[in-house]
Amino acid sequence: MRFLDETGLPAHDLTYDDVFMVPRRSSVASRYDVDLSSPDGTGLTVPIVAANMTAVSGRRMAETLARRGGMAIIPQDIPGPVVADVVSWVKQRHPVFETPIVLDPEHTVADALALIPKRSHRAAFVVVDGRPVGVVSEDDCIGVDRFTQVQTVMSATVSSLRDDVEPRAAFEQLERERRRLAPVVDADGRLVGVLTRTSALRATIYTPALDASGRLKVGAAIGVNGDVRAKAKEMLALGADCLVLDTAHGHQERMLEALAAVRELDPQVPVVAGNVVSAEGTRDLVQAGADIVKVGVGPGAMCTTRMMTGVGRPQFSSVLECARQAEELGAHVWADGGVRHPRDVALALAAGASAVMVGSWFAGTHESPGDLHEDAEGRRYKESFGMASARAVANRTTTESAFDRARKGLYEEGISSSRMYLAPGRPGVEDLLDQVCAGVRSSFTYAGARTVPEFTDRAVVGVQSASGFHEGRPLPAGW
Repeated sequence: MRFLDETGLPAHDLTYDDVFMVPRRSSVASRYDVDLSSPDGTGLTVPIVAANMTAVSGRRMAETLARRGGMAIIPQDIPGPVVADVVSWVKQRHPVFETPIVLDPEHTVADALALIPKRSHRAAFVVVDGRPVGVVSEDDCIGVDRFTQVQTVMSATVSSLRDDVEPRAAFEQLERERRRLAPVVDADGRLVGVLTRTSALRATIYTPALDASGRLKVGAAIGVNGDVRAKAKEMLALGADCLVLDTAHGHQERMLEALAAVRELDPQVPVVAGNVVSAEGTRDLVQAGADIVKVGVGPGAMCTTRMMTGVGRPQFSSVLECARQAEELGAHVWADGGVRHPRDVALALAAGASAVMVGSWFAGTHESPGDLHEDAEGRRYKESFGMASARAVANRTTTESAFDRARKGLYEEGISSSRMYLAPGRPGVEDLLDQVCAGVRSSFTYAGARTVPEFTDRAVVGVQSASGFHEGRPLPAGW
């Protein structure tokens, strides 16, 4: 990447809002000519990682994102047995077909309504002996007593797709039959998944992120305190495809010691460490054993670090400096935080990131953990919170004494509860991923780049005023 005017750069650091990208002569005629695969050894086919936040990355997020080429990082707060269950569950999901919601005929409407909002396909299948006999949607449950059994409200006509169907053929069949979705069954008629018209289309655009055995990828985070070696060994044994050593202040002795302990295990997966915002921090972490350095202090929507401590750095400049240092050492960086628009993802890649971590933006989706709520106006939302907030600290210290937990609870650097509203038009993480990838792919065509490294090399970035940024914002309501 180079700046448009190398001589007129400001003395201050830059956020994503402070910069813009200049179009260049391009031979890339179509977005579909662009390969978004990450060059950092993670095997991602889209450079998007769901942040290791309790309100963001769970089993549904991990499964869905990996199916489209990204990856979720299971947070360090999650107990080992639960992580084992999540990793095992994700590894058993189909790489193309969505996971169906399954009900017995005797389940109630209340059971259906509790489960249907957790999946973007918005339906549940009633199954007998593993075979679908009906389908239930939220509309079927309107005006019905909550204790009514689903077998009395389901649509009993279920036309299935075979599990060897090609995505395009599946789409054409659903379109021809004017159906939104269909169950996918094996040769014995047993339910193995679900396809919607949209998911069939996506299966022709995205390539799943798969391990060597053809299973969906999922990462896991650990902290830098306690027996790091034992924790890392456990996560690797569970099958984590990426190990993230995570702490708010990554440029510290404990992190360097933790990296040394992990390297003793000779992990055969990428090791990520952070967070830092300087070339010095990047260099120390890479030399201590990190393959990828996580960059960002304070840019996240749930983070109050900069306001509480004055510590942090504008994210674009952080990524640019750290990525250049990492490249010299044969390593990579992930841009962690501060992403609010698809343009920010493109600019992070232009600055040299091999992938971009997304947190709060993904918290307000069907696939994020936690229950779906409605406010007084009927708008749906989920609760999000920072990983240094009092709420997260309480979750992370459940095994400690009441005294120690109470003392740690006095200090927090994050929001403990924030409503993340589901966008009516884009309520699922795949909807957001479509939006992000469409913008990023288009950015590549403007730069004349077909791959992530080529994009980083060819990007030309300029510095703009606040009014320059404002000028680029759409005005959907007119003047």
